[in-house]
Amino acid sequence: MDGTDFVLGGLGSMGATLITNPLEVVKTRMQLQGELAEKGTYHKPYRGVLDAFATIAKNDGYAALQKGLAPSLCFQFILNACRLGIYNTANEHGWTKQRNGNQSILKSAFWGASGGFVGSALASPFFMLRTHLQSQAKAEIAVGYQHRHTGMISAMREIFQKHGVQGLYRGVAVTMPRALLGSGGQLAAFGYTKDLLIRHPIVDQQSDTFVSTVAGAVGGTVMAITMTPPDVIATRLYNQGVDAKGKGIYYNGVVDCCIKILKTEGVAGLYKGFWPHYMRIGPHATLVLLFFDELKALRNRYHSSNAR
Repeated sequence: MDGTDFVLGGLGSMGATLITNPLEVVKTRMQLQGELAEKGTYHKPYRGVLDAFATIAKNDGYAALQKGLAPSLCFQFILNACRLGIYNTANEHGWTKQRNGNQSILKSAFWGASGGFVGSALASPFFMLRTHLQSQAKAEIAVGYQHRHTGMISAMREIFQKHGVQGLYRGVAVTMPRALLGSGGQLAAFGYTKDLLIRHPIVDQQSDTFVSTVAGAVGGTVMAITMTPPDVIATRLYNQGVDAKGKGIYYNGVVDCCIKILKTEGVAGLYKGFWPHYMRIGPHATLVLLFFDELKALRNRYHSSNAR
């Protein structure tokens, strides 16, 4: 193992993000729809995943489906460079194994969660910027608080000038538990499934790519189920407007946000945007882990050819 694992993890996630970012835009809009409003009392411009795609394309243009791409790429690179780099380091040192050599779900979850915790903390400003940009829409289909940024760099400069570093890291308290649940569950499921398929093949002559794809799909499913409620809370906290002192105008923090959502929107409020999240996170997680494994294989082949 060398430091390139961290870079390859980041690059793998950027490749996946280019494909799945439109679903991230749809997910963000649906999570903000009907914010702190009881069911049936608010305008609902997005009535489902397909309808949201059509509505955004019709009103904001097709390019709007890639809104927030720049901060999304930055966020994913930092997050996955840390979580995949740390997890792979632990895996190659045997720290994710049981004494009998089999993969340990608990140890895998610990190292996956640790990497996600570090990565999400470092990448938090880009999560906020992504949310601000993806929620921007024409008045007819606008949901949530509307920030008037013109781009990632100008938004970062504006927030820093008004509220300093603290303003850029507003909401970091929810991204870390979000990553603990998501990364821990995903990488534990991925590692366990991959180890199981290697020890007990389900098809004849299964390739490494097949194993990585199946394991990635299982990991992505687990990730979607565990991450949706904290993801909704993160989106709400990051997107809310702030007063002159940098304090949120809707929520005081993670607990306050969760309580207010439950009181006004019910449990279903914590699962808004579940389907685009599920549809995105499954393919995204699969592609990230597949690209990561493929990039590692290319690196290893390159090193082997140079060693001859």
